[in-house]
Amino acid sequence: MRTGRPIPVLTITNEERESLERWARRRKTSQALAMRARIILACASGKTNSDVAGGLGVTKQMVGKWRARFLNKRLDGLLDDPRPGRPRTLGDTEVERVLVMTLESTPKDATHWSTRAMAGASGLSHSSIHRIWRAFALAPHRSETFKLSKDPLFIDKVRDIVGLYLDPPDKALVLCVDEKAQIQALDRSQPVLPMRPGQAERRTHDYTRNGTTSLFAALDTKSGRVIGQLHRRHRSIEFRKFLDKIDAAVPGQLDVHLILDNYGTHKTVTIQRWLIKRPRFHLHFTPTGSSWINMVERWFALITQKQLRRGVFHTTRKLETTIRDYIETYNANPKPFVWTKTADEILATVARFCKRTLETGH
Repeated sequence: MRTGRPIPVLTITNEERESLERWARRRKTSQALAMRARIILACASGKTNSDVAGGLGVTKQMVGKWRARFLNKRLDGLLDDPRPGRPRTLGDTEVERVLVMTLESTPKDATHWSTRAMAGASGLSHSSIHRIWRAFALAPHRSETFKLSKDPLFIDKVRDIVGLYLDPPDKALVLCVDEKAQIQALDRSQPVLPMRPGQAERRTHDYTRNGTTSLFAALDTKSGRVIGQLHRRHRSIEFRKFLDKIDAAVPGQLDVHLILDNYGTHKTVTIQRWLIKRPRFHLHFTPTGSSWINMVERWFALITQKQLRRGVFHTTRKLETTIRDYIETYNANPKPFVWTKTADEILATVARFCKRTLETGH
């Protein structure tokens, strides 16, 4: 009667058992190693490969593989073999030298390093420089902008506006108000060539101007709906007309809290007189140079991306029709923007920025 090939006896030392039990207790990291350790511990108790496989929910072939690896190399046999590929050729000293040069110097003929310029200065290949920069998330060719508000009431205004976003008052509507002024009706000098398979849409770099319009918009922070109005000019008279539209659109039993910037047309005598006659309106001004806190700016970015940036408008009327149509379509299925950061989190971020600007020594 054939009984099959005999299974080699597997025994472990006390030191090996301690290591295996420590590996087997892992709950989050190195789960593959933890399973191999459990397999060896089960095999060491005298169980067959079939019994071990059934108890741990793995295949018999897997048990046989790691039993053989352990018998051949002991604990080292349970570790993953080195992956194939070219061995590392750059030492830590060379990597550190490239990082220091990148962060603390500039080339003589440029404001920032390129991979080839750094390769020439460091004696490494430009592909090595690319790998180092990618590993440490360095991009010398990129530059971003920022602006710190100098408003003496910055903290108070941030807390006021963020408070309206996160905890709006009862029986009130919070509207983010602003104007996107001087929107140009641009037409290309030649017809646009539409997209086709294998070729992107093409248009001439030059254009003709066909007039401008200004979009007054109020974003309802709760529903996401937008109240919009278009005017060819951008004065306090037009802003007052827009306030009239808001007044007519909002039910009379609700207070109206308007978040808006410090533009001069918002503070004229005409507007002040209008507000005195309508005590349910409350104005909350954003800090100087902090348009990012006004959520309607996010909606302006949306209409710019979807309609204005690549739009072709033969007349100002065509531009205005496009804007009105977009507002109507958007309001058919509005989605409110969700403000997530608290005032304390914002102020802490600004404080870190201020500290960094002071540390640069400029």
